Amino acid sequence: MTIRALKSILFPTQKPKPSSLSTFSTSSPCNDQTPISTVVSVLTHQRSKSRWSNLRSLCPNGFNPKEFSQVVIHLKNNPHLVLRFFNWTKQKSLCQHDLLSYSTIIHILARGRLKGQAVILIQEAIRVSGSDDELESKPLKVFESLVKTYKQCGSAPFVFDLLIKACLESKKIDSSIKIVRMLLSRSIRPNYSTCNSFIRNVSQSHGAPEGYMIYREIFGLDCESREDNVRRIPSVRPKIETLNTLMVAFYQDGMVDKVKEIWDQIAELNCNPNSYSYSILMAAYCDEEKMDEAEALWEEMRAKNMDPDIMAYNTIFSGFCRIGEIEKAEKFFREMTMSGIESTSTTHEHILRGYCKTGNVDSALLVYKDMRGKDFRPDASTMVALIRGLCDKSRVLEALDIVRSAERHFGLHPTRKSFESLITGLCSEGNMEEALRLQAEMVSKGFKPSSEIYTAFISGYRKQGNLEMADKLKNEMLQTQVSV
Repeated sequence: MTIRALKSILFPTQKPKPSSLSTFSTSSPCNDQTPISTVVSVLTHQRSKSRWSNLRSLCPNGFNPKEFSQVVIHLKNNPHLVLRFFNWTKQKSLCQHDLLSYSTIIHILARGRLKGQAVILIQEAIRVSGSDDELESKPLKVFESLVKTYKQCGSAPFVFDLLIKACLESKKIDSSIKIVRMLLSRSIRPNYSTCNSFIRNVSQSHGAPEGYMIYREIFGLDCESREDNVRRIPSVRPKIETLNTLMVAFYQDGMVDKVKEIWDQIAELNCNPNSYSYSILMAAYCDEEKMDEAEALWEEMRAKNMDPDIMAYNTIFSGFCRIGEIEKAEKFFREMTMSGIESTSTTHEHILRGYCKTGNVDSALLVYKDMRGKDFRPDASTMVALIRGLCDKSRVLEALDIVRSAERHFGLHPTRKSFESLITGLCSEGNMEEALRLQAEMVSKGFKPSSEIYTAFISGYRKQGNLEMADKLKNEMLQTQVSV
Protein backbone atom coordinates (compact mmCIF):
# COMPACT_ATOMS: atom_id res chain seq x y z
CA MET A 1 0.00 0.00 0.00
CA THR A 2 1.30 3.44 -0.94
CA ILE A 3 1.85 6.21 1.57
CA ARG A 4 -0.73 8.33 -0.27
CA ALA A 5 -3.34 5.59 0.07
CA LEU A 6 -2.51 5.11 3.72
CA LYS A 7 -2.87 8.83 4.40
CA SER A 8 -6.29 8.90 2.73
CA ILE A 9 -7.43 5.99 4.89
CA LEU A 10 -6.06 7.25 8.17
CA PHE A 11 -7.19 10.85 7.53
CA PRO A 12 -10.12 10.62 5.06
CA THR A 13 -11.69 13.94 6.03
CA GLN A 14 -9.00 15.60 8.12
CA LYS A 15 -7.88 19.05 7.05
CA PRO A 16 -4.69 20.67 8.29
CA LYS A 17 -5.19 23.02 11.20
CA PRO A 18 -3.03 26.06 11.83
CA SER A 19 -1.78 24.47 15.05
CA SER A 20 -0.83 21.14 13.46
CA LEU A 21 2.76 20.05 13.00
CA SER A 22 2.41 20.34 9.25
CA THR A 23 2.36 24.14 9.50
CA PHE A 24 5.37 25.91 10.97
CA SER A 25 6.26 29.46 11.55
CA THR A 26 10.00 29.85 11.35
CA SER A 27 9.66 32.60 13.92
CA SER A 28 8.01 30.20 16.36
CA PRO A 29 9.92 30.76 19.60
CA CYS A 30 12.00 28.30 21.58
CA ASN A 31 11.60 29.34 25.22
CA ASP A 32 10.14 32.63 23.90
CA GLN A 33 13.60 33.66 22.71
CA THR A 34 15.13 31.53 19.96
CA PRO A 35 13.23 30.84 16.67
CA ILE A 36 12.86 27.22 15.60
CA SER A 37 14.62 28.10 12.35
CA THR A 38 17.71 29.14 14.32
CA VAL A 39 17.80 25.83 16.17
CA VAL A 40 17.44 23.95 12.89
CA SER A 41 20.22 26.01 11.35
CA VAL A 42 22.58 25.29 14.25
CA LEU A 43 21.86 21.57 14.01
CA THR A 44 22.34 21.36 10.25
CA HIS A 45 25.18 23.80 9.58
CA GLN A 46 27.45 23.81 12.60
CA ARG A 47 30.07 21.20 13.37
CA SER A 48 29.21 18.62 15.98
CA LYS A 49 31.83 19.95 18.45
CA SER A 50 30.30 23.41 18.63
CA ARG A 51 26.71 22.48 17.78
CA TRP A 52 25.65 21.24 21.20
CA SER A 53 27.32 23.96 23.26
CA ASN A 54 25.73 26.64 21.07
CA LEU A 55 22.32 25.03 21.40
CA ARG A 56 22.72 24.87 25.16
CA SER A 57 23.50 28.59 25.30
CA LEU A 58 20.65 29.47 22.91
CA CYS A 59 18.09 27.34 24.77
CA PRO A 60 19.29 27.01 28.38
CA ASN A 61 15.82 25.91 29.51
CA GLY A 62 15.58 23.25 26.82
CA PHE A 63 12.50 22.43 24.75
CA ASN A 64 8.98 21.36 25.36
CA PRO A 65 7.76 18.29 23.39
CA LYS A 66 5.93 20.39 20.80
CA GLU A 67 9.03 22.52 20.11
CA PHE A 68 11.19 19.40 19.86
CA SER A 69 8.75 17.92 17.34
CA GLN A 70 8.76 21.10 15.28
CA VAL A 71 12.54 21.07 15.12
CA VAL A 72 12.97 17.43 14.12
CA ILE A 73 10.27 17.54 11.43
CA HIS A 74 12.45 20.13 9.67
CA LEU A 75 15.25 17.52 9.90
CA LYS A 76 13.21 14.48 8.86
CA ASN A 77 15.49 13.75 5.91
CA ASN A 78 18.44 13.38 8.27
CA PRO A 79 17.29 10.68 10.76
CA HIS A 80 20.78 10.16 12.20
CA LEU A 81 20.99 13.83 13.19
CA VAL A 82 17.47 13.65 14.63
CA LEU A 83 18.48 10.68 16.76
CA ARG A 84 21.58 12.49 18.02
CA PHE A 85 19.47 15.53 18.90
CA PHE A 86 16.98 13.34 20.76
CA ASN A 87 19.72 11.57 22.74
CA TRP A 88 21.34 14.91 23.58
CA THR A 89 18.09 16.33 24.97
CA LYS A 90 17.65 13.19 27.08
CA GLN A 91 21.20 13.12 28.41
CA LYS A 92 21.08 16.81 29.32
CA SER A 93 17.49 16.64 30.62
CA LEU A 94 16.50 19.38 28.18
CA CYS A 95 13.13 17.93 27.18
CA GLN A 96 10.44 16.07 29.11
CA HIS A 97 9.53 13.86 26.18
CA ASP A 98 5.93 12.72 25.86
CA LEU A 99 3.93 10.76 23.28
CA LEU A 100 4.01 13.66 20.82
CA SER A 101 7.80 13.95 20.71
CA TYR A 102 8.29 10.19 20.83
CA SER A 103 5.82 9.64 17.98
CA THR A 104 7.51 12.29 15.86
CA ILE A 105 10.98 10.82 16.16
CA ILE A 106 9.64 7.27 15.74
CA HIS A 107 8.08 8.27 12.42
CA ILE A 108 11.32 9.89 11.27
CA LEU A 109 13.44 6.87 12.22
CA ALA A 110 10.97 4.51 10.56
CA ARG A 111 10.91 6.42 7.27
CA GLY A 112 14.74 6.46 7.46
CA ARG A 113 14.75 2.66 7.96
CA LEU A 114 16.54 2.91 11.31
CA LYS A 115 14.43 -0.02 12.48
CA GLY A 116 16.33 -1.08 15.59
CA GLN A 117 16.45 2.41 17.05
CA ALA A 118 12.79 2.99 16.22
CA VAL A 119 11.72 -0.19 18.05
CA ILE A 120 13.72 0.84 21.12
CA LEU A 121 12.00 4.23 21.17
CA ILE A 122 8.58 2.64 20.67
CA GLN A 123 9.21 0.51 23.75
CA GLU A 124 10.29 3.64 25.66
CA ALA A 125 7.15 5.42 24.49
CA ILE A 126 5.00 2.54 25.74
CA ARG A 127 6.64 2.81 29.16
CA VAL A 128 6.01 6.57 29.49
CA SER A 129 2.50 6.57 27.99
CA GLY A 130 0.60 6.00 31.23
CA SER A 131 0.62 4.59 34.74
CA ASP A 132 1.51 1.01 35.53
CA ASP A 133 -2.14 0.10 36.12
CA GLU A 134 -2.77 0.79 32.41
CA LEU A 135 -0.30 -1.78 31.05
CA GLU A 136 -2.62 -3.18 28.38
CA SER A 137 -3.75 0.23 27.13
CA LYS A 138 -0.25 1.72 26.87
CA PRO A 139 0.58 0.29 23.41
CA LEU A 140 -2.84 1.43 22.16
CA LYS A 141 -2.07 4.98 23.27
CA VAL A 142 1.16 4.87 21.30
CA PHE A 143 -0.76 3.55 18.28
CA GLU A 144 -3.27 6.41 18.52
CA SER A 145 -0.46 8.94 18.79
CA LEU A 146 1.32 7.48 15.76
CA VAL A 147 -1.90 7.68 13.77
CA LYS A 148 -2.44 11.32 14.72
CA THR A 149 1.12 12.36 13.79
CA TYR A 150 1.47 10.09 10.74
CA LYS A 151 0.54 12.59 8.02
CA GLN A 152 2.43 15.56 9.43
CA CYS A 153 5.63 13.54 9.71
CA GLY A 154 5.44 12.21 6.16
CA SER A 155 5.75 8.74 7.58
CA ALA A 156 5.56 5.29 5.98
CA PRO A 157 3.23 2.33 6.77
CA PHE A 158 6.27 0.41 7.96
CA VAL A 159 6.06 2.30 11.28
CA PHE A 160 3.11 0.15 12.33
CA ASP A 161 5.09 -3.00 11.63
CA LEU A 162 7.70 -1.69 14.04
CA LEU A 163 5.03 -1.02 16.65
CA ILE A 164 3.81 -4.62 16.34
CA LYS A 165 7.39 -5.86 16.56
CA ALA A 166 7.97 -3.83 19.72
CA CYS A 167 4.81 -5.25 21.30
CA LEU A 168 5.82 -8.81 20.44
CA GLU A 169 9.31 -8.34 21.86
CA SER A 170 7.76 -6.96 25.06
CA LYS A 171 5.36 -9.95 25.23
CA LYS A 172 2.35 -7.64 24.90
CA ILE A 173 0.51 -10.14 22.71
CA ASP A 174 -3.05 -9.02 23.47
CA SER A 175 -2.17 -5.42 22.67
CA SER A 176 -0.56 -6.46 19.39
CA ILE A 177 -3.74 -8.35 18.45
CA LYS A 178 -5.85 -5.24 19.05
CA ILE A 179 -3.46 -3.09 17.03
CA VAL A 180 -3.43 -5.49 14.09
CA ARG A 181 -7.22 -5.64 14.09
CA MET A 182 -7.45 -1.84 14.15
CA LEU A 183 -5.07 -1.71 11.17
CA LEU A 184 -7.10 -4.34 9.32
CA SER A 185 -10.27 -2.31 9.91
CA ARG A 186 -8.50 0.50 8.01
CA SER A 187 -7.45 -1.89 5.22
CA ILE A 188 -3.82 -1.77 6.36
CA ARG A 189 -2.07 -5.11 6.40
CA PRO A 190 1.37 -5.59 8.02
CA ASN A 191 4.10 -6.88 5.73
CA TYR A 192 4.69 -10.60 5.36
CA SER A 193 7.57 -10.92 7.79
CA THR A 194 5.63 -9.05 10.47
CA CYS A 195 2.57 -11.23 9.84
CA ASN A 196 4.66 -14.37 10.22
CA SER A 197 6.24 -13.18 13.45
CA PHE A 198 2.85 -12.04 14.75
CA ILE A 199 1.14 -15.37 13.96
CA ARG A 200 4.04 -17.30 15.51
CA ASN A 201 3.94 -15.29 18.75
CA VAL A 202 0.14 -15.49 19.03
CA SER A 203 0.32 -19.26 18.49
CA GLN A 204 3.00 -19.69 21.13
CA SER A 205 1.14 -17.53 23.65
CA HIS A 206 -2.51 -18.36 22.94
CA GLY A 207 -2.28 -21.65 21.07
CA ALA A 208 -2.11 -22.60 17.40
CA PRO A 209 -5.91 -22.35 16.83
CA GLU A 210 -5.81 -18.68 17.87
CA GLY A 211 -2.85 -18.09 15.55
CA TYR A 212 -4.80 -19.74 12.73
CA MET A 213 -7.83 -17.52 13.36
CA ILE A 214 -5.61 -14.42 13.23
CA TYR A 215 -4.06 -15.70 9.99
CA ARG A 216 -7.52 -15.96 8.38
CA GLU A 217 -8.33 -12.42 9.48
CA ILE A 218 -5.09 -10.98 8.15
CA PHE A 219 -5.48 -12.52 4.71
CA GLY A 220 -9.20 -11.82 4.42
CA LEU A 221 -10.21 -15.47 4.24
CA ASP A 222 -13.37 -14.79 6.29
CA CYS A 223 -14.46 -11.61 4.50
CA GLU A 224 -17.72 -13.13 3.39
CA SER A 225 -18.82 -13.43 7.01
CA ARG A 226 -18.16 -9.76 7.84
CA GLU A 227 -20.89 -7.16 8.13
CA ASP A 228 -21.38 -4.85 5.18
CA ASN A 229 -20.49 -1.74 7.19
CA VAL A 230 -16.93 -3.00 7.76
CA ARG A 231 -14.42 -2.29 5.02
CA ARG A 232 -13.43 -5.56 3.39
CA ILE A 233 -9.85 -6.46 2.66
CA PRO A 234 -9.04 -7.71 -0.82
CA SER A 235 -7.90 -11.31 -0.77
CA VAL A 236 -4.11 -11.52 -0.79
CA ARG A 237 -2.46 -14.89 -1.22
CA PRO A 238 -0.27 -15.84 1.74
CA LYS A 239 3.29 -16.89 1.02
CA ILE A 240 4.69 -20.29 1.84
CA GLU A 241 6.60 -18.88 4.84
CA THR A 242 3.28 -17.98 6.49
CA LEU A 243 1.85 -21.44 5.91
CA ASN A 244 5.06 -22.98 7.25
CA THR A 245 4.62 -20.85 10.39
CA LEU A 246 1.13 -22.28 10.85
CA MET A 247 2.29 -25.87 10.30
CA VAL A 248 5.07 -25.46 12.88
CA ALA A 249 2.59 -23.98 15.38
CA PHE A 250 0.20 -26.91 15.02
CA TYR A 251 3.07 -29.40 15.08
CA GLN A 252 4.41 -27.94 18.32
CA ASP A 253 0.92 -28.14 19.84
CA GLY A 254 0.72 -31.80 18.84
CA MET A 255 -2.14 -31.20 16.38
CA VAL A 256 -0.88 -33.37 13.53
CA ASP A 257 -4.22 -33.43 11.71
CA LYS A 258 -4.11 -29.65 11.45
CA VAL A 259 -0.56 -29.82 10.08
CA LYS A 260 -1.90 -32.02 7.27
CA GLU A 261 -4.83 -29.65 6.77
CA ILE A 262 -2.50 -26.68 6.26
CA TRP A 263 -0.41 -28.82 3.89
CA ASP A 264 -3.53 -29.41 1.77
CA GLN A 265 -4.23 -25.67 1.76
CA ILE A 266 -0.80 -25.01 0.26
CA ALA A 267 -1.98 -26.48 -3.04
CA GLU A 268 -5.40 -24.80 -2.80
CA LEU A 269 -3.71 -21.41 -2.42
CA ASN A 270 -1.36 -22.09 -5.36
CA CYS A 271 1.70 -21.91 -3.11
CA ASN A 272 4.77 -24.03 -3.74
CA PRO A 273 6.06 -25.93 -0.70
CA ASN A 274 9.78 -25.63 -0.01
CA SER A 275 12.19 -27.99 1.71
CA TYR A 276 11.18 -26.62 5.10
CA SER A 277 7.51 -27.34 4.36
CA TYR A 278 8.35 -30.96 3.57
CA SER A 279 10.46 -31.24 6.72
CA ILE A 280 7.58 -30.12 8.95
CA LEU A 281 5.13 -32.65 7.52
CA MET A 282 7.80 -35.36 7.55
CA ALA A 283 8.43 -34.61 11.23
CA ALA A 284 4.71 -35.08 11.93
CA TYR A 285 4.76 -38.45 10.13
CA CYS A 286 7.97 -39.47 11.90
CA ASP A 287 6.47 -38.71 15.31
CA GLU A 288 3.59 -41.04 14.42
CA GLU A 289 6.12 -43.60 13.14
CA LYS A 290 4.51 -43.46 9.69
CA MET A 291 7.79 -43.83 7.86
CA ASP A 292 6.23 -44.98 4.58
CA GLU A 293 4.42 -41.64 4.32
CA ALA A 294 7.56 -39.75 5.39
CA GLU A 295 9.68 -41.55 2.80
CA ALA A 296 7.06 -40.88 0.10
CA LEU A 297 7.31 -37.16 0.92
CA TRP A 298 11.08 -37.40 0.64
CA GLU A 299 10.81 -38.94 -2.82
CA GLU A 300 8.28 -36.29 -3.87
CA MET A 301 10.67 -33.57 -2.74
CA ARG A 302 13.53 -35.12 -4.71
CA ALA A 303 11.31 -35.52 -7.77
CA LYS A 304 10.80 -31.75 -7.69
CA ASN A 305 14.58 -31.31 -7.77
CA MET A 306 14.64 -29.90 -4.24
CA ASP A 307 17.90 -30.43 -2.43
CA PRO A 308 17.21 -31.53 1.15
CA ASP A 309 18.93 -29.41 3.79
CA ILE A 310 20.33 -30.57 7.13
CA MET A 311 16.92 -30.14 8.78
CA ALA A 312 15.31 -32.49 6.28
CA TYR A 313 18.04 -35.09 6.79
CA ASN A 314 17.86 -34.82 10.58
CA THR A 315 14.09 -35.26 10.37
CA ILE A 316 14.29 -38.45 8.34
CA PHE A 317 17.14 -39.73 10.57
CA SER A 318 15.01 -39.25 13.67
CA GLY A 319 12.11 -41.21 12.21
CA PHE A 320 14.08 -44.28 11.17
CA CYS A 321 16.16 -44.27 14.38
CA ARG A 322 12.99 -44.03 16.46
CA ILE A 323 11.62 -47.27 14.98
CA GLY A 324 15.01 -48.99 15.08
CA GLU A 325 15.67 -49.05 11.32
CA ILE A 326 19.24 -47.89 11.74
CA GLU A 327 20.33 -49.28 8.35
CA LYS A 328 18.00 -46.87 6.54
CA ALA A 329 19.22 -44.01 8.71
CA GLU A 330 22.79 -44.93 7.78
CA LYS A 331 21.84 -44.93 4.10
CA PHE A 332 20.50 -41.37 4.36
CA PHE A 333 23.55 -40.37 6.38
CA ARG A 334 25.86 -41.58 3.59
CA GLU A 335 23.75 -39.71 1.04
CA MET A 336 24.00 -36.54 3.11
CA THR A 337 27.78 -36.90 3.42
CA MET A 338 28.10 -37.45 -0.34
CA SER A 339 26.09 -34.25 -0.87
CA GLY A 340 28.65 -32.28 1.14
CA ILE A 341 26.24 -31.39 3.95
CA GLU A 342 27.93 -31.14 7.34
CA SER A 343 26.36 -33.13 10.16
CA THR A 344 25.24 -31.39 13.34
CA SER A 345 25.01 -32.38 16.98
CA THR A 346 21.37 -33.31 16.34
CA THR A 347 22.44 -35.68 13.55
CA HIS A 348 24.79 -37.53 15.86
CA GLU A 349 22.26 -37.69 18.67
CA HIS A 350 19.59 -39.28 16.48
CA ILE A 351 22.01 -41.92 15.20
CA LEU A 352 23.51 -42.58 18.65
CA ARG A 353 20.05 -43.19 20.11
CA GLY A 354 19.21 -45.37 17.13
CA TYR A 355 22.23 -47.58 17.77
CA CYS A 356 21.33 -47.81 21.47
CA LYS A 357 17.77 -48.79 20.58
CA THR A 358 19.06 -51.71 18.51
CA GLY A 359 21.60 -52.72 21.18
CA ASN A 360 24.65 -51.72 19.10
CA VAL A 361 26.43 -49.86 21.90
CA ASP A 362 29.87 -50.16 20.27
CA SER A 363 28.68 -48.13 17.29
CA ALA A 364 26.95 -45.74 19.69
CA LEU A 365 30.25 -45.24 21.51
CA LEU A 366 32.00 -44.44 18.24
CA VAL A 367 29.38 -41.79 17.49
CA TYR A 368 29.78 -40.38 21.01
CA LYS A 369 33.56 -40.16 20.60
CA ASP A 370 33.04 -38.40 17.27
CA MET A 371 30.75 -35.91 19.02
CA ARG A 372 33.40 -35.23 21.64
CA GLY A 373 35.99 -34.70 18.92
CA LYS A 374 33.74 -32.13 17.26
CA ASP A 375 32.86 -30.59 20.65
CA PHE A 376 29.16 -31.39 20.14
CA ARG A 377 27.41 -31.31 23.52
CA PRO A 378 24.91 -34.19 23.83
CA ASP A 379 21.60 -33.54 25.49
CA ALA A 380 20.40 -35.35 28.61
CA SER A 381 18.18 -37.85 26.76
CA THR A 382 21.11 -38.92 24.57
CA MET A 383 23.29 -39.54 27.62
CA VAL A 384 20.49 -41.51 29.27
CA ALA A 385 20.19 -43.74 26.19
CA LEU A 386 23.96 -44.37 26.08
CA ILE A 387 24.25 -45.08 29.82
CA ARG A 388 21.27 -47.41 29.76
CA GLY A 389 22.59 -49.17 26.66
CA LEU A 390 25.96 -49.85 28.31
CA CYS A 391 24.37 -50.96 31.59
CA ASP A 392 22.08 -53.36 29.73
CA LYS A 393 25.24 -54.93 28.29
CA SER A 394 26.75 -55.25 31.81
CA ARG A 395 29.32 -52.54 31.03
CA VAL A 396 28.45 -50.47 34.10
CA LEU A 397 31.95 -49.25 34.99
CA GLU A 398 32.44 -48.12 31.39
CA ALA A 399 29.15 -46.26 31.61
CA LEU A 400 30.28 -44.66 34.88
CA ASP A 401 33.52 -43.51 33.23
CA ILE A 402 31.50 -41.85 30.46
CA VAL A 403 29.34 -40.08 33.04
CA ARG A 404 32.45 -38.71 34.77
CA SER A 405 34.04 -37.60 31.49
CA ALA A 406 30.79 -35.89 30.41
CA GLU A 407 30.80 -33.99 33.70
CA ARG A 408 34.37 -32.81 33.12
CA HIS A 409 34.13 -32.12 29.39
CA PHE A 410 30.56 -30.84 28.96
CA GLY A 411 29.47 -29.97 32.50
CA LEU A 412 26.69 -32.55 32.15
CA HIS A 413 25.46 -34.03 35.42
CA PRO A 414 23.70 -37.40 35.47
CA THR A 415 19.91 -37.38 35.50
CA ARG A 416 17.69 -39.48 37.74
CA LYS A 417 17.34 -42.07 34.98
CA SER A 418 21.11 -42.29 34.54
CA PHE A 419 21.57 -42.75 38.30
CA GLU A 420 18.94 -45.47 38.30
CA SER A 421 20.56 -47.34 35.40
CA LEU A 422 24.03 -47.15 36.99
CA ILE A 423 22.93 -48.16 40.49
CA THR A 424 20.80 -51.01 39.13
CA GLY A 425 23.77 -52.25 37.10
CA LEU A 426 26.19 -52.02 40.04
CA CYS A 427 23.80 -53.87 42.35
CA SER A 428 23.25 -56.52 39.71
CA GLU A 429 27.03 -57.05 39.56
CA GLY A 430 27.26 -57.18 43.35
CA ASN A 431 29.26 -53.97 43.60
CA MET A 432 27.24 -52.69 46.55
CA GLU A 433 29.88 -50.30 47.92
CA GLU A 434 30.11 -48.38 44.63
CA ALA A 435 26.32 -48.45 44.36
CA LEU A 436 26.00 -46.93 47.84
CA ARG A 437 28.48 -44.17 47.00
CA LEU A 438 26.55 -43.37 43.82
CA GLN A 439 23.25 -43.42 45.71
CA ALA A 440 24.67 -40.92 48.22
CA GLU A 441 25.73 -38.69 45.32
CA MET A 442 22.27 -39.03 43.83
CA VAL A 443 20.66 -37.82 47.08
CA SER A 444 23.12 -34.92 47.26
CA LYS A 445 21.90 -33.85 43.79
CA GLY A 446 18.35 -33.63 45.13
CA PHE A 447 17.01 -36.96 43.82
CA LYS A 448 15.10 -39.05 46.35
CA PRO A 449 15.39 -42.85 46.13
CA SER A 450 12.74 -44.37 43.89
CA SER A 451 11.19 -47.83 44.03
CA GLU A 452 13.60 -48.84 41.27
CA ILE A 453 16.58 -47.91 43.46
CA TYR A 454 15.16 -49.77 46.47
CA THR A 455 14.42 -52.82 44.32
CA ALA A 456 17.98 -52.81 42.95
CA PHE A 457 19.53 -52.72 46.45
CA ILE A 458 17.12 -55.34 47.79
CA SER A 459 17.96 -57.67 44.90
CA GLY A 460 21.69 -57.00 45.30
CA TYR A 461 21.74 -57.74 49.02
CA ARG A 462 19.71 -60.91 48.54
CA LYS A 463 22.24 -62.15 45.96
CA GLN A 464 24.95 -61.57 48.58
CA GLY A 465 22.91 -63.48 51.17
CA ASN A 466 22.37 -60.39 53.31
CA LEU A 467 18.66 -61.03 53.87
CA GLU A 468 18.51 -58.83 56.96
CA MET A 469 19.53 -55.73 55.01
CA ALA A 470 17.23 -56.72 52.15
CA ASP A 471 14.21 -57.02 54.48
CA LYS A 472 15.11 -53.76 56.21
CA LEU A 473 15.16 -51.89 52.88
CA LYS A 474 11.91 -53.54 51.82
CA ASN A 475 10.15 -52.34 54.98
CA GLU A 476 11.64 -48.90 54.56
CA MET A 477 10.39 -48.74 50.98
CA LEU A 478 6.85 -49.69 52.06
CA GLN A 479 6.86 -47.21 54.94
CA THR A 480 8.11 -44.26 52.88
CA GLN A 481 5.79 -45.11 49.95
CA VAL A 482 8.37 -44.06 47.40
CA SER A 483 7.31 -43.21 43.89
CA VAL A 484 7.98 -45.52 41.00
